[in-house]
Amino acid sequence: MQRIRLRYTKRGRLRFTSHRDFQRAFERALRRAEVPMAYSAGFTPHPKVSYANAAPTGTGSEAEYLEIALTEARDPEKLRLLLDESLPTGLDIVDAVEARTSGLADRLTASVWELRLDGVDPADAERAVAVFDAAEVVEVQRKAKNGIRTFDARSAVVRLETHSEPADRPTDQPCAILRLVVRHVTPAVRPDDVLSGLRAVADLAPPVPAAVTRLAQGLFDADTGTVTDPLAPDREAAAALSTAAPAAAATAPVPEGSA
Repeated sequence: MQRIRLRYTKRGRLRFTSHRDFQRAFERALRRAEVPMAYSAGFTPHPKVSYANAAPTGTGSEAEYLEIALTEARDPEKLRLLLDESLPTGLDIVDAVEARTSGLADRLTASVWELRLDGVDPADAERAVAVFDAAEVVEVQRKAKNGIRTFDARSAVVRLETHSEPADRPTDQPCAILRLVVRHVTPAVRPDDVLSGLRAVADLAPPVPAAVTRLAQGLFDADTGTVTDPLAPDREAAAALSTAAPAAAATAPVPEGSA
């Protein structure tokens, strides 16, 4: 089997698409694009699609990942275009690589989020961020299947900072932009948990729900403070293989009598 890894987005109104809704839409796109999918065994075979760390319903994302298994080899870029054309606008396939390494899910250890807080003065947001950063523990509560769960939302946050409103999005109302880098821990700390923490420690309460977008996810690089591209190892392995192939052909022995 050939394995292809894809990065896709949830934009605009499609951010309200649940993960199950996306699964159904994606499987329909696979059929429309006539992708030669590998299927699981058993009484109810399913296409072999592995999803990794999907964003919560209601949040936008520029960095969702999945992996598919094919029975026939396909060019990743041509496959990406076919699938992108078969999905609604907003659910966009933006990157595709052939899987040449293992452990994609193991490389999704942190996320970068943008939180747009309409109606919040940037100065108030900056003061709240300073209080949150200075706290050793910020306890928040979340409703779970077994009742209310209390956990620390501070320890998973690597960086939280304010950003100014982009020049191409003018507004008459105040608006604070937060950038959040959070590690994927158990229990998962989500952007709404951080907002709950800001409300608890600094009384920051946006008048309208925050617009949340995941900008990236991958391995956290402590040296640079950035989240790295999880598909980069596959690209590097493919590049190394393509470089090695001509070199191997050039050094191969010439059969006797072929001169």
